[in-house]
Amino acid sequence: MNVNSPIGIFDSGMGGISVLKQIHALMPQENLLYFGDSAYAPYGEKSRAEITERCYSICEFFMRKKVKAIVIACNTATSACVNELRKRYLNIPIIGMEPALKVAADNEQQQHILVLATYFTLKEKKFADLMAHCEKEHIIYKQPCPALVHIVEEHKLQDEELVKQTLRNYLAPYNLEEINSIVLGCTHFVFYRKYLTELLPKHIAIIDGNTGTAKQVKHLLEERDLLKQTKDIGAIEIYNSLEDDKDIQDLAQELLKG
Repeated sequence: MNVNSPIGIFDSGMGGISVLKQIHALMPQENLLYFGDSAYAPYGEKSRAEITERCYSICEFFMRKKVKAIVIACNTATSACVNELRKRYLNIPIIGMEPALKVAADNEQQQHILVLATYFTLKEKKFADLMAHCEKEHIIYKQPCPALVHIVEEHKLQDEELVKQTLRNYLAPYNLEEINSIVLGCTHFVFYRKYLTELLPKHIAIIDGNTGTAKQVKHLLEERDLLKQTKDIGAIEIYNSLEDDKDIQDLAQELLKG
């Protein structure tokens, strides 16, 4: 690998494109490879062994492409096997994601924080440890939202009635006047920000981990002198395990440009 090598970014499907966009915005000169594993989505409904096997396969694809860093743009995959991936690929930085609960809890006053994520992310020890640290001072609510992943993957994000009703159903158990912030603990959920802004009271902050992830990628590349130094705009290549599915390719481009 060298400074001109691409950064590999992957997710269980289309959600990680929201991370791709953030990395491109922060480092437009970098070449980016994105792999969406839509044939096996969603990861949040699979076992740890199944998720780990898929992540190994994707990382091997990136190794053949000689990437200089790998971004797991998926909270579920990070929870399942980030440590295993780092042990296997010792010579390359691997950046994972976790729900940005620490950001939401960075307040001296007690906060009521609602975390939206997948079943897998919310039941894992990684999140339990994060929550245990934060709930000493704050009140944390957990809400799995599997339908939000399916809506993105099934290209139904523009169905306003479906999206808003689904969001209302997930938010219904909570007194939104008490909630201070909502953490988007799945990269798919970032695509709902516009809808959430319309539905939620104005005082609720909507928080995701994409900006922090992009900054961490830049920091690790700078540490290794692998940051590309040019004013040219880098290339973006998008791959998917549903490689012959035209609709999935159209969806990827739509989300990338949206």
